[in-house]
Amino acid sequence: MRRLVHALARATAILGGFVLLALIVLTTLSIVGRSLNKFLHTDFFDTALTGLSQFLLDLGVGEINGSYELLEAGVAFAIFSFLPICQLFGAHATVDIFTSGLPDRVNRWIAAFWEVVLTAVIVLLIWRLFGGLERYYGNGETTLFLQFPVWWAYACSFAAGIVACIVAVWCATMRVMVAVQGRDLLPTDLGEH
Repeated sequence: MRRLVHALARATAILGGFVLLALIVLTTLSIVGRSLNKFLHTDFFDTALTGLSQFLLDLGVGEINGSYELLEAGVAFAIFSFLPICQLFGAHATVDIFTSGLPDRVNRWIAAFWEVVLTAVIVLLIWRLFGGLERYYGNGETTLFLQFPVWWAYACSFAAGIVACIVAVWCATMRVMVAVQGRDLLPTDLGEH
């Protein structure tokens, strides 16, 4: 089971990374295009280089249409796709000022408790994400510029969220087992280095 959970978390994170890189390129090209379009509309280009300016504008130099819609959907997917690997390696932000002086046994139970709570929150989020997916699938709403169905973004995020749920349940189970056994969490238990 450990290998499957690790493979799912890593594959989802890699896919999310590729989506994030594509969004970075898309946003950069859109900003450069918009800036170049404004530059081509300056008095200098309008009067001195009218032919070149018009040629470039005819090529469609400008902001990428619908880039905001793609960015919005892609970032949502990236967030959900990084959640499993973050959960697996315990990379969420923690503050242990008050618990650092407590005995190890107490800290193990505290870690197990918060892992279970976080798992419940993730499951709740994904359940509500599924509710949004059903609603947008049912009403057929599309984005303004690109006209792609809004439910597509929800479906992609939901798929990554299912992986997050699987990883979270597995991590919570492992933390509780470690607390019950009264031993320290080994690097091989959850995947921590």
